[in-house]
Amino acid sequence: MMKFEKHCLVALMALAALLPLVVRDQYLLHIAIMVLFYAVLASSLNLVVGYVGEFSLGHTAFLGTGAYAAAILSTQYGWPMWATVPVAGLLAAVVGVVIGGITLRLQGPFFVIVTLSFAEVLRLVADNWIGLTNGPMGIAGVPQPALLGDAGNLGAKQFYYAVAWVLLAVTLYLSFRFVHSNAGRAAVAVRENRYVAQSIGIRPLSYSMLALVLGALLSGMAGGFYAHYISFVGPEVFRFAFMVSMIIMVLIGGKGTLVGPLIGALLVTFLEEYLREAKELRLSIFGLAVIAIVLFLPRGLMGFVVQWREARKAQAPAIVAPKAERRAA
Repeated sequence: MMKFEKHCLVALMALAALLPLVVRDQYLLHIAIMVLFYAVLASSLNLVVGYVGEFSLGHTAFLGTGAYAAAILSTQYGWPMWATVPVAGLLAAVVGVVIGGITLRLQGPFFVIVTLSFAEVLRLVADNWIGLTNGPMGIAGVPQPALLGDAGNLGAKQFYYAVAWVLLAVTLYLSFRFVHSNAGRAAVAVRENRYVAQSIGIRPLSYSMLALVLGALLSGMAGGFYAHYISFVGPEVFRFAFMVSMIIMVLIGGKGTLVGPLIGALLVTFLEEYLREAKELRLSIFGLAVIAIVLFLPRGLMGFVVQWREARKAQAPAIVAPKAERRAA
């Protein structure tokens, strides 16, 4: 499984790196940038939902923290993008420590409700702290990097695509190292059975906190990138719409896998653009898609592929054995 995931990730990232060489349409590049952005968000959420087993509804708290941090640092203090994005991730990680220290002591619906409440509290703060966040008007005119001055629209899109690709590569590298480390295996043990994990010396709070803070760091960096790319940040970054998109991507692609969120981000982003004219009907279609996935593919598309591969491997000895017997005869 580890080699299979690694090969899939390398292949997908290699294909993504070649995309700007063959695509020159600005609209398609924008869609590709949003796919990479959502892939980072879905991968960061998957660390908590897929590997710790806690269904968080407050992941937008980290996204919004990172977006506002980058916007404030760049507009009020003149920080460049290469500095605001990492700092945005670090600030989001600090918020993750605070939120995780409270919420990870809870389980089930209590965890879900409290995480959602934290995101809503931060939205209200952004909506009412006018002196810092400009309230409902948001922060407009987030500076673009100076090197884009003479690049033109196509050059700017290619630059942001490259930055988003690097951000996703960092996300996948850190996620892969965590998942296939002792800490990642301990987190999975907590997901499977918290009490059995405790009985063998695993501390659920410590490893769950590590996954949550790593997810917050990655989500905050994605928020910082989003602020510079869109050049505007408002309280809507804390809203539930972003959360719904992330959840759908993780469920459709397959939680508990590293490739699943990438597939989910690709499918959902393109469907959102294709069904944009459908307006409210789009939400119904997504709802039906999620219901179908939960009922018929509870492990998502990637989980189905992994299950199919395991079934093929299990059948292989039974197929090879009769051939060997006939040769011996």
